[in-house]
Amino acid sequence: MSALRDALRDLSDDVFFDLLESEDAYLLVLDVPGVSAESLEVAIEDGRISIDAQRKKDPAGDYRYLEENRSLFLEVDLPLPDDASDAGGEATVDRGVLELRLPKRGAGEETTIDVVDEDAQTG
Repeated sequence: MSALRDALRDLSDDVFFDLLESEDAYLLVLDVPGVSAESLEVAIEDGRISIDAQRKKDPAGDYRYLEENRSLFLEVDLPLPDDASDAGGEATVDRGVLELRLPKRGAGEETTIDVVDEDAQTG
């Protein structure tokens, strides 16, 4: 998990995020202002989290850009925490905030072990 925290700390100061943890999952909250689900790609592969976001905007009416300081293209590659599953992740974006839920491996799963009665088998 510290590799993910270190990677997040190395992001640009312009990238705002929160990283939360529960018993069964991690939650990465990342500000992506002006980004919609259509212009956002999140993938988990080979122990890495890949996030590509692009703000789509069109000038209003007859206006054209003279200067553009609010562009956003974010490309992030982060390590998946060692105890996180690469399956079952969920991502939502609402009002420019991406929430990526990463379940922990084995969280909420119960393994049942059959107990054999040796006396019943030999008798």
